[in-house]
Amino acid sequence: MKIGRITLSDRAYAGIYKDQSGPEIEKVIMHLFAEPVEFISVLIPDEKNLLVSEFLRLVDELDCPLVLTTGGTGPSSRDVTPEATRLVLEKELPGFGEIMRMESYKKVKTAILSRAVAGIRKRSLIINLPGKPSAIADCLMLLGEAIAECLDHLRGYRPLLAIKDKK
Repeated sequence: MKIGRITLSDRAYAGIYKDQSGPEIEKVIMHLFAEPVEFISVLIPDEKNLLVSEFLRLVDELDCPLVLTTGGTGPSSRDVTPEATRLVLEKELPGFGEIMRMESYKKVKTAILSRAVAGIRKRSLIINLPGKPSAIADCLMLLGEAIAECLDHLRGYRPLLAIKDKK
């Protein structure tokens, strides 16, 4: 299965520090799914137009069933991931963002500041994940069953999970 993975970070893009969130997504997904996964990985600055272009490339051109973003979901003026995501979505799936905020809030009270969204474009699921590696792992493990079910609805194919949802 092809998965698009987009990290949004002005500082990582500028080389100020190394992207740790994108590789964390890949590590957790490899642990979560019991089948081969091919990642198409992108690191871009927090720019709405660049993110929209990447969504169109990954979904419309490369036909990735799943596209995951990390970064850019907070309240700062440079955080534009939800706005860019909504520009390309055909259907929003609010439950993904709601459950991530609710469960993350139990550990970190500032999780309530997340504006992460998820939804469908064509036959692809797009999910905004947190930027913190530990939160990425928690959220992806929480969402595994829902991701598999959604892909079954969109593509008629349910990826096998190596780990069942803990909840």
